[in-house]
Amino acid sequence: MRPHLHFTAESGWINDPHGLTWHDGAYHLFHQFVPGSMEWAPNCHWGHAVGRDLLTWERRPVAIAPGDGDDGIWTGSLVAEDGTARILYTSVVRPDIGIGRVRVAVPTDDTWDGWTKGDVLVEAPDDLDLIAYRDPFVLREDDGWRMFVGAADRAGTAMALTYTSADLTDWAYDGVAASRSTDERSPVWMGALWECPQFFEVDGRWVMVSSIWDDDVLHYAGYAIGSYADGRFEADTWGRLSFGDSYYAPSFFRDRDGRPCLMFWMRGVHDDDAGWSSCLSVPHVLSVVGERLVATPHPDLDARRGREAVDGDQVIDAEWAPHPGGDRLVLTAGDLESAAVSAADGVVRLDRPGCKTTEMPWTGGALRVVVDGPTIEISSLDGVLGGPITPLSTVLPVAGELRTWKVD
Repeated sequence: MRPHLHFTAESGWINDPHGLTWHDGAYHLFHQFVPGSMEWAPNCHWGHAVGRDLLTWERRPVAIAPGDGDDGIWTGSLVAEDGTARILYTSVVRPDIGIGRVRVAVPTDDTWDGWTKGDVLVEAPDDLDLIAYRDPFVLREDDGWRMFVGAADRAGTAMALTYTSADLTDWAYDGVAASRSTDERSPVWMGALWECPQFFEVDGRWVMVSSIWDDDVLHYAGYAIGSYADGRFEADTWGRLSFGDSYYAPSFFRDRDGRPCLMFWMRGVHDDDAGWSSCLSVPHVLSVVGERLVATPHPDLDARRGREAVDGDQVIDAEWAPHPGGDRLVLTAGDLESAAVSAADGVVRLDRPGCKTTEMPWTGGALRVVVDGPTIEISSLDGVLGGPITPLSTVLPVAGELRTWKVD
């Protein structure tokens, strides 16, 4: 089954979302895309979709494809200001695809359906003994621009390198914006490479979000909250945002109202018969609560409650307040084996048929449970937990009444 509210490719493989932008009365979503494949491959494209909200997407033609000096079009950023737009993306060339280059593309018209490649703007510095370099993230700073690029050196140091520009064309290297050794594990391990490191303000605090990589293994999304000045970020606290083995590569954007948001790539959701693999999460709004970064499903979900699905399938969106002493939410799939979400002893557990048990911390409070066809997402003050699940028909609190919502 295909989810209703989670973006999927019509066919082929997708991973990282990026460049999500409100433009000309609609959201434009770009993403990593490998046509005709159920697995990742280096020859990624930039797929494109357009939506009236953050849950309803019309697939558009491929925006940027390999060729013209690129063997793969990897993750990057979209900058739109004063009627002009640019994509700054990771260009990879075999055989050393781990060390990318930052290249620019410009739209052929205002639909953003077609893009023309330009020059390579930035290449990895020679003096850091790097094993990885990719994923530019661009933000406006004073009267110019600043770019961050994820990197890792041979000693196991994860880094965000930084560059400045007055015009988005000529970039000057400005050193290391932030770094952390893979040997540091308290209070959370942040890996040997930060993929997609992104820096932004939430509730007056500076935040870094990145994806945690080590030795070609993709782990989870981590973050730091701290201070930022003159191209340098200093972390006051480190945290883990996502749990389980599905969420990865969150992409930061601001919605049409300026709210800080994230959308994740979700691994493990696929339909072999239909020929598509992976999906993107529902959008989340970010806040800082104490020293924690909190991701909450976007208000666009609220408007979708209480409606009959076109083909009879159900999306379940439940606000569940477990008993402080422990509680269990049973999810049933007709005659199939049930799955369950339990909260007890400081831990939220997700048990699914055919999948290993996954967990995240729980310091009390409500959980938001969103089930959409073959996907489940659980969010709380302590993080987000999600992944594939057998398509379900009902949500039943063990000690309460039946609660089911249907939406289109």
